[in-house]
Amino acid sequence: MQKRFLLTAVIFISMSLACGSAEEKLPLAQQAIQTPIVSVPKVYTFTATPIWADEFDTPGLPDSKIWSYDVGGSGWGNNELQYYTEADNDNVHIENGLLTIEAKKENFGGKNYTSARIVSKGKKDFLYGKVEVRAKVPVGRGNWPAIWTLASQSDYGGQYWPDNGEIDILEHVGFDPTVMHFSVHTKAFNHVIGTQKTSTTKVDDFDTAFHVYSIEWTPKTIQAYIDGKQYFYFENSGKGWEEWPFDKKQHILLNLAIGGNWGGQKGVDDSIFPNKFYIDYVRVYGLNP
Repeated sequence: MQKRFLLTAVIFISMSLACGSAEEKLPLAQQAIQTPIVSVPKVYTFTATPIWADEFDTPGLPDSKIWSYDVGGSGWGNNELQYYTEADNDNVHIENGLLTIEAKKENFGGKNYTSARIVSKGKKDFLYGKVEVRAKVPVGRGNWPAIWTLASQSDYGGQYWPDNGEIDILEHVGFDPTVMHFSVHTKAFNHVIGTQKTSTTKVDDFDTAFHVYSIEWTPKTIQAYIDGKQYFYFENSGKGWEEWPFDKKQHILLNLAIGGNWGGQKGVDDSIFPNKFYIDYVRVYGLNP
């Protein structure tokens, strides 16, 4: 019995040593290798076709299924000199495949000028995407055309603007010809306190040729372009809505203002009227999942 026990113990120890030796001699390729986890930033892409668009092919007033009107004077705090009319063919109409917003020198609503501001609010609101607007900007001291977006409702802060954000796809002031402006405004970054995020570039033929003004808006960045060339970049820092309220739906605004706190800094040249802002199309592409 004792010999059998000793023999069994010897066999067990021998097998254990053999197994241990085999494990120690495993090729490197058969041993477990720990690979560090690398976070790859998400690459955002947009739909190949627009989720909505207006090609302005039907003569008359803008499509009422897409556009409404902001009506009134003074530009809601900008001290502008025009009165924005509602569905007035003299101030906004489609002809020859172009939307024309026309500013006129005429007395109306207690103002000395009339113009139009059309908005997609409540009809074509959107969250993230790529916006393309092909337009020809008017020339003349005192005009202030803009292509921009605002929040479709007030979700943040104590006041609608600037707490809920503004994206300026294009702003131009007539006293500073050839210079195009791109900006975002938020509670933390806005022109009232001199902290707005802005970029500018020169376009020498802005009033004689059409150009495509566009933005790409994702959960992480807002980028602005002219004819596909990037001129503006704004990144979500993750510090809250005061800097980035751009996680809610926005809508598009197209308008031609006259004078105001910025556009009227060097007065208004009355010889420029009627003054026309031409828009060939508006196209909005969605953000792919």
